[in-house]
Amino acid sequence: MTLSEVLPTLDSAHNLLQATSCDVDEHCASLGRWRLSYDQISAGAFSGSFTQLSLPRLEIFREITSQQVRQYGQLGADSFGIALPWHGEGEINCNGASVAGAQVIACIDAEVDMCTPRSFELRGVIASSALIEELAARLDIELPRAVWHQLRVIEMAQAPVLRLRAHLAAIHETIATAPERFDDPAVRQALEDALLVDIMDMLPTARPSDPGRSAAGRKRTVDRARELMHGSGERMLSLLEVCQAVGASPRKLGYCFQEVLGTSPMHYWRAMRLNRVRRDLKRAGGTNASVYDVAVQHGFWHFSQFSFDYKRHFSELPSQTLRRARCA
Repeated sequence: MTLSEVLPTLDSAHNLLQATSCDVDEHCASLGRWRLSYDQISAGAFSGSFTQLSLPRLEIFREITSQQVRQYGQLGADSFGIALPWHGEGEINCNGASVAGAQVIACIDAEVDMCTPRSFELRGVIASSALIEELAARLDIELPRAVWHQLRVIEMAQAPVLRLRAHLAAIHETIATAPERFDDPAVRQALEDALLVDIMDMLPTARPSDPGRSAAGRKRTVDRARELMHGSGERMLSLLEVCQAVGASPRKLGYCFQEVLGTSPMHYWRAMRLNRVRRDLKRAGGTNASVYDVAVQHGFWHFSQFSFDYKRHFSELPSQTLRRARCA
C-alpha cells in the first residue's frame, strides 16, 4: 500500500520556483509563503538562490546564501520543516547554541530564529504538521513530542537520514538537468511517497540535541540585549550600558553573543542598524530624504565612517542604494 492510498492526495499541479538575488531582502521575497526576515551579519556582497519544487502535499527546497545571516520568522502556520545542512563555512547558531556538524534541523509548528554561516546551503522538505501527525497516527508511529514547537537541531538514526540526503541530491540534480521529468504525475506521486517514507522512518528515532541549561541562559541574555539595542532609538547605547542592563560583564556578553549569534555584540548591532538603513533607503525613492537623514535616524552621526561601514558591509555606497530606489 502506498502512502497516497493512506491519505488522500490534493489535486494541484506541480510548481517549480527558481530565484536568484544579489540583495538579502529580495532573497527573502522569493521564499514563497514563508514569512521570514533575514539580516545580513557578515560584510560583503550578498548573493542567494532559492529553488522550490511543490508537490501536492510537500515542498522540496534548496537555499544557498553567500553571507552570514540571521533568519527569523515562520515557515507558515502549522508547518513541519526538516532540513539538512549541505555545507557552510562555519557553525550554525540554533536555539541558543553553536552547533558543529549538525545533520538535521527540525522546525515543527515553531518560530525560526537561527544564524547561518557564509557560503551556506540548506536542503529540506516542508509539509503541514497536521499531515505528519495524521499520517503517523494511521501508520501507528509514535512521534517524539520533545522536538515539537521550537526550532531544534535533532539527532536521528543515520540510515534514514542518509536516504533522505540521497533523495534530495537526486531531486536537485534532476531539477538542474531534466526538470520536465516532474511534469509526469506518476513521477511526482512516487517522489512524494518516497519522501514521506523517509520522514516516517526518521521521526521515531528523533531526539533533541541537548545544549544544556547554559545555552538557554545565554539565549535569554542575548535576547534581552537585543531588545535593548533595537529599542534604543537614535542614541547609541554603550556596551557598558547594555552589560549593566542585562547583568553581564563585557566578556560574558561577548561570549553569549558569539555562541548564540556567531558574532560580537557591537558587530551585531552595527550590522542590524546598517540593514535598517538599507531598507529605509530602498523605501525612500519617492521622498526627498537624503542619505544623511536616513543614517541619522539610526544613530549614525559620523557620516564618513557610516559611508565606509555601509560600503564594506553591502559592497556599494548608500547613495547608490538610494539612487537605484529613485530610478525604480
